[in-house]
Amino acid sequence: MSAQPASSSLSADFALFRRATNYIAAAAIYLQDNVLLEEPLAHEHIKPRLLGHWGTVPGINLVYAGLNRLIRTTDARVLLVTGVGHGAPANLANLWLEGSLEEVDPALTRDRAGLTQLIRSFSWPKGFPSHLAPVVPGVIHEGGELGYALATSFGAAFDNPHLTVACIIGDGEAETGPTATAWHSTKFLDPVGDGAVLPVLHVNGYKIANPTIFAAMDDTELTKLFEGYGWHPLFAEGDDLDSAMAGALDQAHAEIRAIQGDARSGQPRSKPAWPMIVLRSQKGWTGIDTLGGEKITGTVRSHQVPAMKAGSDPEHLAALEGWLRSYRPEELFADGVPSDELLALCPEGDKRMGAVPEANGGRLRKPLDLPPLDAHAVDVPEPGANAGAMEALGQYLGEVFDRNAEARNFRMVCPDEMASNRLGAVFAHTKHAFQWPLASEEDQAVHALDGRVMEVLSEHNCQGWLQGYVLTGRHCIFPCYEAFIAIIEGMVNQHAKFMKMSRDEAPWRDPVSSVNLLLSSIGWRQDHNGFSHQAPGFINSLLNKKDYIARVYLPPDANTLLATMEACLESQGKINLVIASKHPLPQWLTMEEAKAHCERGCSTWAWAGSEAVVDEPDVILACAGTIPTIETLASAKILREEVPDLRVRVVNVTNLFSLAHGHPCGLSDDEFVETFTADRPVIFNFHGYPSAIHQLTHHRPHVERFHVRGYVEEGTTTTPFALLAMNGVDRYQLAIEALKRSDKALRESVRSASGEFAVRSFTGSSEIIARLEAKLAENLEYVVVAGNDPPEILEWTWQG
Repeated sequence: MSAQPASSSLSADFALFRRATNYIAAAAIYLQDNVLLEEPLAHEHIKPRLLGHWGTVPGINLVYAGLNRLIRTTDARVLLVTGVGHGAPANLANLWLEGSLEEVDPALTRDRAGLTQLIRSFSWPKGFPSHLAPVVPGVIHEGGELGYALATSFGAAFDNPHLTVACIIGDGEAETGPTATAWHSTKFLDPVGDGAVLPVLHVNGYKIANPTIFAAMDDTELTKLFEGYGWHPLFAEGDDLDSAMAGALDQAHAEIRAIQGDARSGQPRSKPAWPMIVLRSQKGWTGIDTLGGEKITGTVRSHQVPAMKAGSDPEHLAALEGWLRSYRPEELFADGVPSDELLALCPEGDKRMGAVPEANGGRLRKPLDLPPLDAHAVDVPEPGANAGAMEALGQYLGEVFDRNAEARNFRMVCPDEMASNRLGAVFAHTKHAFQWPLASEEDQAVHALDGRVMEVLSEHNCQGWLQGYVLTGRHCIFPCYEAFIAIIEGMVNQHAKFMKMSRDEAPWRDPVSSVNLLLSSIGWRQDHNGFSHQAPGFINSLLNKKDYIARVYLPPDANTLLATMEACLESQGKINLVIASKHPLPQWLTMEEAKAHCERGCSTWAWAGSEAVVDEPDVILACAGTIPTIETLASAKILREEVPDLRVRVVNVTNLFSLAHGHPCGLSDDEFVETFTADRPVIFNFHGYPSAIHQLTHHRPHVERFHVRGYVEEGTTTTPFALLAMNGVDRYQLAIEALKRSDKALRESVRSASGEFAVRSFTGSSEIIARLEAKLAENLEYVVVAGNDPPEILEWTWQG
């Protein structure tokens, strides 16, 4: 339905405000000088590089003007998320006008000097980018990638009961898959304990070079679509868009407060239809109408920079000057100072959308109250006893929910995998969040309006929720299948950039909690799901992030997982990737040992090796990851039995960046040599792609001695052991390589040094290797015949 126009005429106020913000935004795209048009526009006044997207700017400015009015008339607390791409000129214009920009950059004063600096610095080296970024106040959403704004908005609204998050969604952005799933987020929004999200779908007709799907749909079709999603669509359209937008916002605000009021008075609606607004306006509205005989406004030609040749073409320059002068800047800015009438249209204090506290969530962040680890420690009387790491973690996180129930600042998001990943213990302390009625009593029993765990089968939705929640000052964990975390790689990349810019270029931003990604259902135990579920490559993506942002942890057992998660939940400004197995597996370290191991990140497990206390090892067996650790220890056991004189050192890596030279988590050069020696061969059994270890050990002594085995893109539906063997990471192939490398190293030592190693050089390695190769072939044949791994694999224990 079309919203009723506002009760009083607001066209004059809106038109004044839009004239000012449209002028500043357009001038920022084009001008490097003469920013108030106090002399005729000349080619030398035009920037050498014209960047930015004009087409979406007028719509953003209209919405901003409407929200400002709503804030002033209702005292609403509004956070604005601008999802449309490259619309920063509009936001910057509004932020300068309201004064919040000057508060983070004192050079951007509301006068001639400040306006000149703002306009010149847009899309200029060391200035503002053409899309929204952390250097812009009021921003929690990186504007360079489309699709995630709506989910991020909901993340910001959860547990913020007095906040309304307005989200501008471009009609091109609305075609993305992440946006499509995010419309369902109202099913998880609690009208009592959460805030509200008010989407504004801006239908201006065109993407970069094509019409949009939503512009091709009439009001009836859009109404049916959004009513089907569970929304109440309101339309702002027609000749008087100022009045239409004011009326739509008034009505939307009233409906939001009614839904919340009913729920907070104990009478919640069964399926509340939250309002959303469809704004129809021309692309590039108020811009150049025609140029060179072609229509500009209302067409795809207004998408980016009309009059692109203004720096050299007189016709383009004249069109640009006529356009800019149509806003009559001399009436708006006396010597660059906004008129009193303009300033009166802006909210004040922290009600300004550039100054709302939630947009700088680090200032609101409170540390979690975490339970003592010892209370959840798994008993490990000796290495090798079986236990479930994820079950232990679930019990620990359940207590985290209890301890922070009043603060309401901790959530978990997951794509329908909590049960599969064996984290069900948390549901003794909280429930699944869901708002709409559920038919069965069984479903009703495990879901609640105020549940703290949100499960939806969309990794994009989960990551968007997480980012919005964390960036507004709270804490969150995202458990996911390892194979499918790559779906959100682009989102994680954008968040990493947001963190980097926040730290390096926006010192006024306080650090927020870390993004915690917990991967289970790992590829080495996806033998039943097959090749598609065997994908450990997300590690490689994080290796290329700034060393103060990315962390990759591979805790080998339950106690190290608990110690790792405690550190992750305490950390700030990081992207923590934790990879653990959900199956009951051998446990290796006591809690005290686990804490020390995690603190160092990489340790020698003396109890697992066979080297003499005072002697150098002949070979190092290193490992990272739960399953590679088991196979490495099994290999060490084989070597101890087959070649008692061979000195084997076992090293486990739990913090992957401990291997990196010069990294904040990296071992010092002395520590690295102490652990891996300076020249002994290292057989490294790794959870992921071997290239990751080669990348991390670059610049370490004699890196050619690191022989890395890992996932090499071999897989199918088979048994766990066969999958390991296909990729060369099983115990037999590890032992064979250790024998070959150590035997070669010993012989070379004899040639280059005294006869000490000649005494120790062992014989018969070829016979041992032959026996191990035969045993490997025998076990693989057993797999084919029996359809299962052989008993010696299934029943293997460290103690036996």
